[in-house]
Amino acid sequence: MTKSLERYVRHIRYIPHERYERYVWAGCAVVALGLALASDLGPHRVWGVVAGAGYAVAGFLACGARSRPAARVVAVAGAVVVPLVSLVTAGLGQLEVTVVERSGQLLLTTGSPYVADPTAVADFNPYMPGMALFGVLPGDARWWLGGAFVAALAAAGLHRAWLLACPLVALPFAVGGIDLPVVGLMCLGVVLAGQGRSGRAGLALGAAAALKWTAWPALPVALALIAVRRGGRPALRYAVVALSTATAAVMPFALAGPSGFYRNVIAFPLGLADTASPAASPLPGHLLATYVPGGRVIALALLAVSALLLAVSLVARPPGTARAAAARLALGLGLAMALIPATRFGYLVYPLVLGALAYRMSQRGSTPVTPSREKALV
Repeated sequence: MTKSLERYVRHIRYIPHERYERYVWAGCAVVALGLALASDLGPHRVWGVVAGAGYAVAGFLACGARSRPAARVVAVAGAVVVPLVSLVTAGLGQLEVTVVERSGQLLLTTGSPYVADPTAVADFNPYMPGMALFGVLPGDARWWLGGAFVAALAAAGLHRAWLLACPLVALPFAVGGIDLPVVGLMCLGVVLAGQGRSGRAGLALGAAAALKWTAWPALPVALALIAVRRGGRPALRYAVVALSTATAAVMPFALAGPSGFYRNVIAFPLGLADTASPAASPLPGHLLATYVPGGRVIALALLAVSALLLAVSLVARPPGTARAAAARLALGLGLAMALIPATRFGYLVYPLVLGALAYRMSQRGSTPVTPSREKALV
């Protein structure tokens, strides 16, 4: 992970509208310190205080053009590295870290990462079986979760210090980080699909789908992209690799304990279990489910409609570039995360990172390539 962070720092470039950079870091400092004051979660308060100080120093350094690179290093160190080391050393973190580490131990001892009959919130493991691998590895799972995220984004060419230091990324990096490797692999899979590397794209997105269900929308989007750019045979190759990878990781556990798998992975995240999920940020889906009669059904119906609209858009107007695919995913997942009954602000890291990928590609110039031209280039 240290080498990956060093690679990030070496590839730090500019932040759009550099003259406003000081205000960006100042705004981040206000957000972090506000979280420290408002949150009742210990790890969040620690992150808020430490990151707030780091952002404030970064804002001061950004006042001078020559010190802006140093400001970005300070922002990454203050918002990610120092809080992460402090929290890991103190043994503080979100419940999801404990869940992943326990699922890894369960996998080693029982052969399954799931508690068959979960009752308390801590008993539930709402992640796909692949996530348990981060709990099998030695040390705190956050090192491996964050390292996988940084490595995936580096492989996708998304070297941006401002993204790593953004509060929506830095906070989960330090306190939990479950969603980071998922969205990192999604970005890598979209980039590979845009490059026509169908097998590698299938492997990356299949691995993401084996970690968490939030990666599944990327599978059909990448399929549509490859079909447009490369044609039917590469699209079929991608589909076979992606589905084989995800199925090999998920199906054995789903078939071995279907009841436990359903309760942990499906019912709990959707708010259908007897035990309520602690993910309850005041986004539209949660507000509907909480305050509107029949609101849970309404939220799930809206979620299904948004998924249907995404599918229709892939048929009617499939993405012709990786940039378009990343933007389509950012929009679709933004809607989905807002409509899930059991949701939290941390899920917004998906549209943020995918949107950043789309923006990065628009800077480099991502142009559509027709299948006939693509074949001529190969």
